[in-house]
Amino acid sequence: MIRFILNGEAHDAANASPTTTMLDYLRDGLRMTGTKEGCAEGDCGACTVVRVIDGRFEAVNACLMQIGQADGMEILTVEGLERINGGALTPVQDSMATGDGTQCGFCTPGFIGALFALEQSGEDISDAVIHDALAGNLCRCTGYRPIIEAARDACGSMIGYTPAPPPERSAEHAAGDQKFYTPSTLSELTDLRAAHPEAMLLSGGTDLGLSVSKARARPAIVIHTAQVAELGEIEESADRLSLGAAVSYTNALPYFDRLYPSFAEMIRRIGSRQIRNLGAIGGNIGNASPIGDTPPCLIALDATLVLAAADGEREIAIEDFFLDYRKTDLRPGEVIRTIRIPKLTDRQSFRTYKVSKRYDQDISAVIGGFRLTFDGDRVAEARIAYGGMAATPKRAGSVEAALAGIEWSEDAAAGAGAKIAEDFSPLTDHRATAEYRTRVAANLCTRLYRDLSGTEAELEVVRL
Repeated sequence: MIRFILNGEAHDAANASPTTTMLDYLRDGLRMTGTKEGCAEGDCGACTVVRVIDGRFEAVNACLMQIGQADGMEILTVEGLERINGGALTPVQDSMATGDGTQCGFCTPGFIGALFALEQSGEDISDAVIHDALAGNLCRCTGYRPIIEAARDACGSMIGYTPAPPPERSAEHAAGDQKFYTPSTLSELTDLRAAHPEAMLLSGGTDLGLSVSKARARPAIVIHTAQVAELGEIEESADRLSLGAAVSYTNALPYFDRLYPSFAEMIRRIGSRQIRNLGAIGGNIGNASPIGDTPPCLIALDATLVLAAADGEREIAIEDFFLDYRKTDLRPGEVIRTIRIPKLTDRQSFRTYKVSKRYDQDISAVIGGFRLTFDGDRVAEARIAYGGMAATPKRAGSVEAALAGIEWSEDAAAGAGAKIAEDFSPLTDHRATAEYRTRVAANLCTRLYRDLSGTEAELEVVRL
């Protein structure tokens, strides 16, 4: 049985398909049409609602979230905000109305959802924080000035709402010919995986959710991994960071900010707060897309994966995990348990560069991850990996060999980059031509030198 709190009141979705998107459930099932459908793929933010989990208010895309994922938590929509605020508009709603931030109104509920989550976050409000919170919301009427002004006026003024105690989660929900399992321990997960090797594994759903929202897929069996305690663990030791496979981008980001700042910057470009709140790094790996953004970075960082099954665990290098297009080394009954990332030493530098048509929230044409180990002015070791260049994310062996042992200079970086054609024969598709990908991948080596040496000219200008 799927039970959650909806706008402050207990709600039972007993007969609903567990893979129905929250957007469709609200609009078609409950006739709560305040939440809008724009793109149905997590880009526009018109469907933004707020989930309350462990006391945190998080904006999420209702078009990607399946209602089975809401079991045991609270969902707030634009219809319920006045109700939970004692019959008065929340500060964000009031500021948007009085400051003419509504414009045509279609996208307004999504902006309200994103800003209400920010309002309740307790963050120190600045323009940068506001822009980050609204990066996943698009408006096509005029400009964003009155919306941003409303955010400046209202955010930081939390309302005194205490979320209701969440209902107990159900381990299994059946509806028609579908079954939706929500294990809470690793042993439960691996037992289910062994029993149902054909099941769809669901963590955040930012990738798999598209098959439901766009292709109208109706998987017979879903195993929801986000509530598995071991998969939500974050452990830091002297020499590495370990992330459970279900750790969200949002929860991982503070660690990346401190340990791998370039990686953190790229994660902010992967998706908006709505996406980062749902999406899991383990899901991005398990999806095995050749244009996934995190795998090239993790390969460059020499990360390993702990894979778990009912009969035990094994650890492999992440570069060995990807075998072919959408094919991995996962054995029957296995799941990704943990991602282990070595910390950088004093002699190492790491950078990642994402090249895409749109700066924010776009699929990469090329992404490169670079970790160099220096011995004085010489490159002692280079680990370089690219995505978007082959059927899998993979290392650039010829480029690495060209850099190993040489004195670090712009000419050396450019010369190594020229070796890229020995490592990759990229495809031409609607995102980029093969020639463009090859040239860009090579040029990123020069960019790396200029970045590390502090001589890089400003290559990207973002006007806010």
